[in-house]
Amino acid sequence: MPSELSRRKMLGVTLGLGSAAALLEPTATLAKERSAAEPFGYCMNTSTIRGQGLPIEAEVDLIAKAGYQAIEPWISELDAHVKSGGSLKDLGKRIHDLGLTVESAIGFAEWIVDDVARRQKGLDQAKREMEMVAQIGGKRYAAPPVGATDKRDCDLLKIAGRYGELIKVGLQVGVVPQVELWGFSQTLCRLGEVALVAIECGQSEACMLLDIYHIYKGGSSLSGLPLLNGAGLHVIHLNDYPGEPSRKEITDAQRVFPGDGVAPLGDIFRALRNIGFRGYLSLELFNRDYWQQDALTVAKTGLEKTRTLVQAALAK
Repeated sequence: MPSELSRRKMLGVTLGLGSAAALLEPTATLAKERSAAEPFGYCMNTSTIRGQGLPIEAEVDLIAKAGYQAIEPWISELDAHVKSGGSLKDLGKRIHDLGLTVESAIGFAEWIVDDVARRQKGLDQAKREMEMVAQIGGKRYAAPPVGATDKRDCDLLKIAGRYGELIKVGLQVGVVPQVELWGFSQTLCRLGEVALVAIECGQSEACMLLDIYHIYKGGSSLSGLPLLNGAGLHVIHLNDYPGEPSRKEITDAQRVFPGDGVAPLGDIFRALRNIGFRGYLSLELFNRDYWQQDALTVAKTGLEKTRTLVQAALAK
């Protein structure tokens, strides 16, 4: 190992993930106001009530009424809002006035692909979508491996460089892309792969978007979580999964409320606390049964189950 890289300096690289002061300040400030029993924020991804077909304004109202602190919308919803004549600036004010923040937003730009023209098109799409996120006061943008889900043994250092370029695009508009783990993908399906891309991208704002279900689906061991640092994690997609079907056969639609499956959520919450994660647990489900239920009931149930589990886990 080169002598100039001391252990302390190397640790600083990991600690530096997502450490831009201006971007972390809101989360850090809120974290100081939280109790030891509940050091995480609570967010809701709008996929959880997608089947009810509500417009984004109604979802905002409902999520605030249910007691969440933040919302994680999909770009497709913002597009629909604009196409129907709505103003993103006004939507952002509505979100702010209801006491919510926009901790992340879900997009599907092809930033990762090998083809240069496609990748540039993906970066252009990402910029447009991150500008939309910025207009509603959003901080971050999901960057999953869209376009590379059928490819294995990709050059992760090249992918890291592409993620670095995506971050530069985001910084132009004040939104940080989060490299996202997708368990069903052939690329970036493992915890270690996503961590490598974030660490090697060359940008201090790098951060990872993890998901309890996707970590399981992709085959990673949860023993890797304590090796991460909470500074590189701002949002965790929260869900649970049943013991059957198998890891290979399980799908997004079979995610269930936290505590209704077999995921070791107590261990996960303790690990997240111990590595300094003080970001948001964002409830992200695609369960068709929940989509047939009253949306407010689903939102409240998800938050109640999450808070109960967090409090029980961190009391130990």
